[in-house]
Amino acid sequence: MKIFNTMTRQKEEFIPIEEGKVRLYACGPTVYNFIHIGNARPLCVFDVLRRYLEWRGYEVNFVQNFTDIDDKIIRRANEEGLTFEQVAQKYIEEFWTDAKGLGVRQATTHPKATENIDMIQQIVTTLIGKGYAYVAANGDVYFRTRKFDEYGKLSHQPIDDLESGARIAVGEVKEDPLDFALWKAAKEGEPSWTSPWSDGRPGWHIECSAMARRYLGETIDIHGGGQDLVFPHHENEIAQSECCNGVPFARYWMHNGYINVDNKKMSKSLGNFFTVRDVANEFGYEPIRFFLISSSYRSPINYNVEIIQQGIGALDRLYNCKNAMAFALGNAADGDADEAFVAQVAARRQQFIDAMDDDLNTADGIAALFELVKDINLMLAPGTATKATVEVGKALFDELTDVLGFCYAREEKAEDDEEIEALIAARTAARKEKNWAEADRIRDELNARGIVLEDTPQGVKWHRADKA
Repeated sequence: MKIFNTMTRQKEEFIPIEEGKVRLYACGPTVYNFIHIGNARPLCVFDVLRRYLEWRGYEVNFVQNFTDIDDKIIRRANEEGLTFEQVAQKYIEEFWTDAKGLGVRQATTHPKATENIDMIQQIVTTLIGKGYAYVAANGDVYFRTRKFDEYGKLSHQPIDDLESGARIAVGEVKEDPLDFALWKAAKEGEPSWTSPWSDGRPGWHIECSAMARRYLGETIDIHGGGQDLVFPHHENEIAQSECCNGVPFARYWMHNGYINVDNKKMSKSLGNFFTVRDVANEFGYEPIRFFLISSSYRSPINYNVEIIQQGIGALDRLYNCKNAMAFALGNAADGDADEAFVAQVAARRQQFIDAMDDDLNTADGIAALFELVKDINLMLAPGTATKATVEVGKALFDELTDVLGFCYAREEKAEDDEEIEALIAARTAARKEKNWAEADRIRDELNARGIVLEDTPQGVKWHRADKA
């Protein structure tokens, strides 16, 4: 597999530190609000990466954090008359509602920043001891950015360019405008933890360095996140981790592109800001997932209603194929699998692997899945396929939809399914008795309920009209 490494700006062959195992860290949300569709893109992208690596036989240790102490969380707590812990827990629960809806599997570990204060303080202590950090007069602790000669290597920005955009605000006590906070002394009324420097709380960047080190080790295989995190967040993570540990922080850096809305950058000020919950309430969660991974993860993507509706149509094709195979398995005769079809399925499997091995090219991976759907539909059309032949197609269909995280949202039978199937059986019996009037009456009743019937050589198939 080749991965585009943000650090080197080129595709590189993926070679894990430990054979057969992958240490993967992806930055999670700051939990002060519902997640928006921009937040959801890395959730879905790195969920697919994890699923694909596991499908290819790797043991993946996947860590995705919660930032549960932050200025925004404190502000929201004050607005809502809650503690910061109550705000964080409230929005962690809302996060899980949306993540489950999007078909995102839980990571191996979901640590919270506040659960890792001891590791954070260990790293800060080490950085101070090595001269890479200093305690300011007010009890803040800052990282000496210029002391790390490689600062800017991820964002590919010379330090002189970074300096031109940096300023020391009134009241700040930094030695240099480029220095960033590792520990913040608490203001009156703010939550805090005891430390050797001040009662305070961690800076944002140090949290991820601490959690990656605790759960994955000093060097990890893949670090991922949104493009907006390249600078300063990931740049600062590299600086503090490598100065503390004395070894490279991450071997591969993966960053997903931005989301635009109707070709404009999503922002609250423009009124084009959508939470996942907003969109899911109108269209369901699975079409959002389809939209988010239907393009190359590094490319910017454009959200609009038409694209979501196209995704719904594409998902309908998948569900129709899935249902057709289930129907065929219930009616097909025994016999050997068709060799030509077996070979075609094997070719689709390799097509999918070739796509996904090319920097997680989900667009081409999805194309391979739909080519498989076409092959399966052609195989099923005459109504003569053996059970073994159908099972070959279904096995790969299930594998690929599982890797991509599709076909998970329509599993439950509706309350009236058994009643509908009983009516279909009654209609079939009426037709055998040549009671055409009764057969037509039942069909009309089913049509009125939005049930579409399809007579096939293997029996009657049905679906609801809104999922045609």
